[in-house]
Amino acid sequence: MKSRELWLMSTKQFMSHKCGRPTSSQVLTSYLKQCNEPPWTSYFVKYSSVLDDQRGWSHFNWPVSSTNYHILRTGCYPYIKYHCSRRPHQDLTLDDRFFRFIKLINLGIPCLAYGVAATMLIQHKELVQTPCGDVFVYFLYKEDKGSKY
Repeated sequence: MKSRELWLMSTKQFMSHKCGRPTSSQVLTSYLKQCNEPPWTSYFVKYSSVLDDQRGWSHFNWPVSSTNYHILRTGCYPYIKYHCSRRPHQDLTLDDRFFRFIKLINLGIPCLAYGVAATMLIQHKELVQTPCGDVFVYFLYKEDKGSKY
């Protein structure tokens, strides 16, 4: 499936989602807007806090207002990890397939280890306000908002 088709599917889910837990895409968009569209950010969100409407996506474009982000996303139970970089839109289909393949051949073991380690290393959390309620996102350390690195 092309990244544009994936984005359209997610947008339809986002718009038709009845509120309960927010979707992971709602948290992603809301957090980037809440931070005034930073150059980059990296956070964790608990699986139990969201409906995972981006399951299986590893590297994709994500538009927020007039800004495009490249998103690196991985499941690292009990969290979902996002790394977001403000970048021009690119076709990330091959990258996405490559990252999925790597996760598949290593059986997700490094992702699980990362999640377990994160439970011990997380030092900061922030509240994200979404249309379907507030959700905490977690950080290994407090970020300097707006910094380029």
